[in-house]
Amino acid sequence: MVPVPRRHAAGLALVAALPRLLYTRRLMPEQPMPHNMPTAPLTVAVTGATGFVGRHTVRELASRGHTVRALVRDREKARTALAGVEHVPIQGDIFDSSARQTLLDGCDAVVHLVGIRKESAGGVTFQRMHVDATRAMLGSAIEAGVSRWVQMSALGVRADAPTKYQQTKWEGEQLVRSSDLDWTILRPSLIHGPDGEFLQLAKGWVRGKAPPYKFLPYFCCEKNRDTGGTGPGVAQPVYVRDVASAIAQSLASPDAIGEIYPLGGPDAYEWPVLLETLRDSIPGANLKLKPWGLNATLVSHVALGAQMLGLGGLLPFGPSDPIMGAEDNTCEIAKAQSHLGFAPEPFEQALESYAKQI
Repeated sequence: MVPVPRRHAAGLALVAALPRLLYTRRLMPEQPMPHNMPTAPLTVAVTGATGFVGRHTVRELASRGHTVRALVRDREKARTALAGVEHVPIQGDIFDSSARQTLLDGCDAVVHLVGIRKESAGGVTFQRMHVDATRAMLGSAIEAGVSRWVQMSALGVRADAPTKYQQTKWEGEQLVRSSDLDWTILRPSLIHGPDGEFLQLAKGWVRGKAPPYKFLPYFCCEKNRDTGGTGPGVAQPVYVRDVASAIAQSLASPDAIGEIYPLGGPDAYEWPVLLETLRDSIPGANLKLKPWGLNATLVSHVALGAQMLGLGGLLPFGPSDPIMGAEDNTCEIAKAQSHLGFAPEPFEQALESYAKQI
């Protein structure tokens, strides 16, 4: 037997083992990485951190080991809203360049959650909060060398949308998409949770403690021009914890870069059915109250008139809300399920778990 030089032995061993390795690979194909695998901790700047979605997002990010730098205007509010959650509060306004610089110092990513449902006095407009604030944050993020960006938008936004809310959300998206950052955009349907504005409003309705007192209001639009019949919109409520999880998972998934994800729950409801479900689940509700549809166009004009007279604060909604509430607000979630492991909890199951906390 001819001896094999030591320098060639390793190579010959690899050649001999190659058929076995290839056979084993055919039997055991590469498996996709589980969505819940831990990722390297990041330093994440969060805007809108004390808002409804912001509170849950900060908690979710911190639970995954990330360092969260939260932009807050009011430290006392932040201390209450983010109680028990490890974070670094950065006090300041989003339009203050020095506050943005401090917030972004050393950050790897931005989660931009600033948004409003209705305009109010003092320059709180859709244009300023959805477009100008996004532009300002993008500029500062690029200057700070931040490369990753996650933006929360809304389902139904589009260039030709009938409301300022949707139009400006769309415009904010375009700013993000035209940037050089590695971006992800999430578009949720109606977000629910015990500490959310909608559930708090619905609590007053179903108990008969808030206007209109005598019925459960929803907005409807004309669906048949020939008969003049009206019909309710359809919503696909998604639990706030599932939205926060999707935001955090977007940072962990390379597949999420350059993607837009519609987010909704597993079930869709016409508004009368949704309101009846809330009435039947919230403790202390008046079970005799029935849903009643209001003409979206008419109510929108009323809200606009009130806003022009400086009385918009008397209404729990602005001119955009009735029009959007009459639209169907549903989506396909297959892409989010595939890329993010998105597995939303059914609305009624989640509602049952927190109804007593509302």
